[in-house]
Amino acid sequence: MNTTVEHADFFKTLEEKSDGGKLRGDYSPADERYVVRQDWGAYTPEQHALWRRLYQRQAKLVPGRACDEFIDALARLDAADAIPQFERASDALYKATRWQLVAVPGLIPDLTFFEHLAARRFPVTVWLRAPHEFDYIVEPDVFHDFFGHVPLLFNPIFADHLQEYGRGGLKALKLDALTYLARLYWYTVEFGLIQGEQGLRAYGAGILSSGGEIGYCLTSPKPRRILLDAERVMRTRYKIDSYQETYFVIRDFEHLFAATEPDFAPVYARLKTMESLPADSLLPGEANLRPNACPEEMVS
Repeated sequence: MNTTVEHADFFKTLEEKSDGGKLRGDYSPADERYVVRQDWGAYTPEQHALWRRLYQRQAKLVPGRACDEFIDALARLDAADAIPQFERASDALYKATRWQLVAVPGLIPDLTFFEHLAARRFPVTVWLRAPHEFDYIVEPDVFHDFFGHVPLLFNPIFADHLQEYGRGGLKALKLDALTYLARLYWYTVEFGLIQGEQGLRAYGAGILSSGGEIGYCLTSPKPRRILLDAERVMRTRYKIDSYQETYFVIRDFEHLFAATEPDFAPVYARLKTMESLPADSLLPGEANLRPNACPEEMVS
């Protein structure tokens, strides 16, 4: 891949997102879409063993904490024993919702990321964290991407939502509004909560792949839990180096799809005239849901 003039600005942006300004992963064999081949045979026995440890820890934590759709799909993936082969998982996913997985070296430019989502392709990082990063990692690795994101792509409503998000991202780039859409992605796809029949459950990949936040988000009295309103979410800043101070809650995936379906152009225009809100804000009239709130509290 030619990474001279054409990709220089992209890599500068990517390095700003990465700890110490250095990106993990080998970008040299990537094509123009930043796609690489998953060399599954190159993973070592030690890496597969680390994957099993990560998987076993999270598999014990998700019952009673993850939404049912995630748990059901995770079982279908049969990925407990080794780092999964993307091609096999992609075949099953395509049959379910016509999504495919593409292997990438690591973080990729926003434009390319949105183009993949808009075409129902989900980018999955090929490298796995080191043993000393078992509990925390700065950049998303294969465990975060696969374990956290892929299962919900088997849900037709969520799968359609993510495609629309990709299309919306391409539009947001043209409107200089990516900051707002990034907040929406963060608070839903990465750190969203959903109201299940038995109480609050997690559906965000950042929560589902975390050993600590998956319990904290549901039971701690510290964070705020607010019913999702897309404009409110896009106005709210977030932190990347701590557990979330606010979680936004959807009633179901239809709620998420409906909330993010309208044209956001006029919303972006309004937001550009307003101050952003701190991550721990609670506005007048907003309900702060109790940990594991009952369904009766989920009113607009």
